[in-house]
Amino acid sequence: MTAPQLALLLAPLFLPFAVRTLAGRALDRLNPVAALWTLTLSTLVLAAASVSALGALVLTGLLKVPLFAAFGELVRPLPTPPDTLVLPVAAAATGVLTVSAWTLLRSAVRQFQAFRSARRQADLSPAAGDLCVVDSPHPDAYALPGRPHRIVVTTAMLRSLGPAEREALFAHERAHNAGGHHRFLLAAELAAHCHPGLRRLRDTVRLAAERAADEAAATAVGDRHLTARAIARAALAGHASHSTRPDFAAAATTGPVPRRVAALLAPPARRSRTASWIALLLAACTAFSACAAAAGVVTFHHEVEVAQGEESR
Repeated sequence: MTAPQLALLLAPLFLPFAVRTLAGRALDRLNPVAALWTLTLSTLVLAAASVSALGALVLTGLLKVPLFAAFGELVRPLPTPPDTLVLPVAAAATGVLTVSAWTLLRSAVRQFQAFRSARRQADLSPAAGDLCVVDSPHPDAYALPGRPHRIVVTTAMLRSLGPAEREALFAHERAHNAGGHHRFLLAAELAAHCHPGLRRLRDTVRLAAERAADEAAATAVGDRHLTARAIARAALAGHASHSTRPDFAAAATTGPVPRRVAALLAPPARRSRTASWIALLLAACTAFSACAAAAGVVTFHHEVEVAQGEESR
């Protein structure tokens, strides 16, 4: 592995930091549903590329150790840049992968427990169709995935809103369930544990899901101002209460609510040439990260086979 080949594996580790601003611009310019798909797919690809690059870097460092080189059946030294460069990079990659795996496991356990608790609470509470009312002094409302999908709302939240505002809130949560937004949120949450630079993209994906549900609710009730008022009042009511819902259970009160309200009060944005260029640039950065990681991994695999005497240069 030469220095340029090492650079191929390092590129996917820096690109997630570079696309954060671009992701925010994509959300501002694109239709919310298109932005949700684009940002989620980009986040997943960037996460896979970074994990692949980290894995190749870890293996490169391990194969420099005689014990692992013998275990890998290397009959000649693995060609790499100087050990003073490779070993610190491999050690850092090992640390990052270890921390990522631990935080991912911990988050998965926490999310599973929260989801199971929320489903149990919903199943034991009175329901009318897909609407489930939980007796609680804490205002909260969210879309709960599962079979069947539920809209969970507390009695305190119902008391905080007028009848028309409740309908707008229910339309928002139904849009989350109808759009399967929990899948996007779960994918972004898992990807965020693969690379620290993807945490900002996870928040952008969450905002895109809320914006998509906002627009769907406004269309369903036929009043953008009513929808904006319902979201603002629900957010104010639930702002001091602690919710135990899982992170992938979307809720109208999450995200930067003032920004969402401002978008609803403004006329619907029209697709522009700028939006197309931003989406294309984001796709290009994502594709470059994936190609760099793939080329780096393929090169590493070839170098290992050369060191094992199975192939020639």
